[in-house]
Amino acid sequence: MPFEKGDFVLIDYIARVKETGEVFDTTKEDVARKEKLYKEGEIYEPNLVVIGEGWVLKALDESLLTLELGKTARIEIPPDKAFGNRDPEKVRLVPLKRLTAKGITPQLGMRVEFEGKLAIVRTLGAGRVQLDFNPPLAGKTLVYEATIQKRLEIIKEKINALIHRRIPSVDVSKFDVNLKKAAVEITMPEEAFYIEGVQAAKRGIAVDIQKFFAEKDTVKFVEAFKKKAPPTEKVALEKAAPAPPAEETAQTTQAQPSETARTS
Repeated sequence: MPFEKGDFVLIDYIARVKETGEVFDTTKEDVARKEKLYKEGEIYEPNLVVIGEGWVLKALDESLLTLELGKTARIEIPPDKAFGNRDPEKVRLVPLKRLTAKGITPQLGMRVEFEGKLAIVRTLGAGRVQLDFNPPLAGKTLVYEATIQKRLEIIKEKINALIHRRIPSVDVSKFDVNLKKAAVEITMPEEAFYIEGVQAAKRGIAVDIQKFFAEKDTVKFVEAFKKKAPPTEKVALEKAAPAPPAEETAQTTQAQPSETARTS
């Protein structure tokens, strides 16, 4: 069954620069480690894509329509359909002292922020630094090895995927999604209450749900603080511990002289 615009799919990919074979992005942890791209705390797993929504490069997005479920396809994307061709006018020489005055010690290949824009240090010398303001992948042909691992069919499954996309650090199974005729009620686990940016994430989830499910005009989030039961483990252990033998108690008592005997 072919894929269509609006389909919810989970995709794995390995993205390379064709000219060098360098891997610059991947959803697979083993590949990230091998290529020295691994970032601590990053979640490596198939990514949610709603086909046609521009969540990935347009050329890749369009190619997803031609893929077969579970089969890896090689997708080649030329520069003009990726990050554009390199623009020589976006390469500038600036005095080194302008960077050191900002506490920046430039090194070759380093990414720096200059005048509110990101640039890559291309050359150093004679008190000047060459900064390249082109996107790092400008002028490169990209090759994706992409696999659609799953197509999501059930509404609740799709909503769970939208939640996970916005709050990936919390196990999505801990969110309780209750579907009503014109509303969605999401009960959040307590560990999600304090995540940085959680309010923006909730807003994003609500916008996504209302966009993809037009009949759902209300999205409600429930945050319930449950009273924790008092610790009972220590009490239970004390009750379970066996009493010392009577003979041992008697010996211990006899070994201790009475107060009267010690002071007479």
